[in-house]
Amino acid sequence: MNKSIILPRIAAVILTLSLALPVAAHAEGDIYVHPGANFKPVTIAVTPLAGDDGTIKLSDILTNDFGRSIFLQPISATSFPEQISNPDVRPNIDAWKTVNAQFVVTGRVRHSDSAHVTAEFRLWDVATGQQVAGQQYVTEAANSRRVAHLIGDAVFTRVTGETGFFDSHVVFVDETGPAEKRRKRLAIMDMDGGNVRYLTRGDDLVVTPRFSPSAQQIAYMSFGNADPKVSLLNIETGQHEAVGNFPGMTFSPRFSPDGQKIVMSLSEGATSNLYTMDLQTRTTTRLTDSGAIDTSPSYSPDGSQIVFESDRGGAQQIYVMSASGGPAKRISFGEGRYSTPVWSPRGDTIAFTRQKDGNFGIGVMKPDGGGERMLTDGFHNEGPTFSPNGLFVMFFRDPGGQSGAKIFMADIFGHGEFQVPTPSYASDPAWGPLLK
Repeated sequence: MNKSIILPRIAAVILTLSLALPVAAHAEGDIYVHPGANFKPVTIAVTPLAGDDGTIKLSDILTNDFGRSIFLQPISATSFPEQISNPDVRPNIDAWKTVNAQFVVTGRVRHSDSAHVTAEFRLWDVATGQQVAGQQYVTEAANSRRVAHLIGDAVFTRVTGETGFFDSHVVFVDETGPAEKRRKRLAIMDMDGGNVRYLTRGDDLVVTPRFSPSAQQIAYMSFGNADPKVSLLNIETGQHEAVGNFPGMTFSPRFSPDGQKIVMSLSEGATSNLYTMDLQTRTTTRLTDSGAIDTSPSYSPDGSQIVFESDRGGAQQIYVMSASGGPAKRISFGEGRYSTPVWSPRGDTIAFTRQKDGNFGIGVMKPDGGGERMLTDGFHNEGPTFSPNGLFVMFFRDPGGQSGAKIFMADIFGHGEFQVPTPSYASDPAWGPLLK
């Protein structure tokens, strides 16, 4: 029996219906993605979806998603051995083997009226000749981009065995104007750079936006006429509010995994310490008292620990402590200075920025400091943020001079890197959770 699932999002509701179709069992060894030295992406053909003739073509979005996923490699349409006229019929499997396709996506798009779209897909395993996934989606026409991302997540999960990440948002700082007088606005986009919306007007300088676990709120720093303050923005209502009324500067806000608290840094003279604030009672709890500069805190996914940067040892390094405060353990011991740590949603990795020999690089390490490896290095790379599945990071790169920062994406194994398109210069990306 088909079952309807309601997936709410900002100003949108999408219904998904499982297709009553035969689907092959997920057999042992059916996970194709391996991050080792012999890694090869899975080849996949995204055929044009029947009826997909609108301004936004779902098959193009799917192909772009897979191409940026690192683990899936779309086959060029110029190599397709056949045209799919009826997506309900099994493709010519032998023909697809000749172009080394491992999977083939077919489907259709129907416009029941001017306001609604129905889209469905089928995923075919070329090795077995069997359909291994299928789904149907009904949505408002304005939300068709999200349907493409949902299909992408379903395919990515079925092929790799990992949770998808395409159906997610990224909040960032949009930068326009000359280098000496940048106008900075909060903006939000799909993870592929599409569907950009502006959340602030640029009257005040804004930096370091961070999503709440529900993706309904954003915490950020606002530089108005007074000291910089941590502010909250409700994405649905557009309401802004300051978090507390502290005598010094507050900065580097980040939500706890349950969304009930914010951890942040509060300056006190030449030092800064970490505090948490309960968002219901607005009571604060001091976590550190080192006489140093402690900042950039980030919770572990289970909320039990916090990673942060501190110069308590003489230079910026990364430390881990209990979420309730207490002794902290240094975990970074490589050459250079370490900053902007962020804990992966998987819990097994911490990303960071390292400054060494005048260059800024993005790297990852285990929570105990082991397994450190650099993903990218150059003039100025900074501010990593993890994808919802923890397999990718976004960060921004600023080449300096009269040009400005741009956002980039890389996988944590170092297989590939892509620029994420934005309308203008962009910095401080924060990747939100999967939409629901």
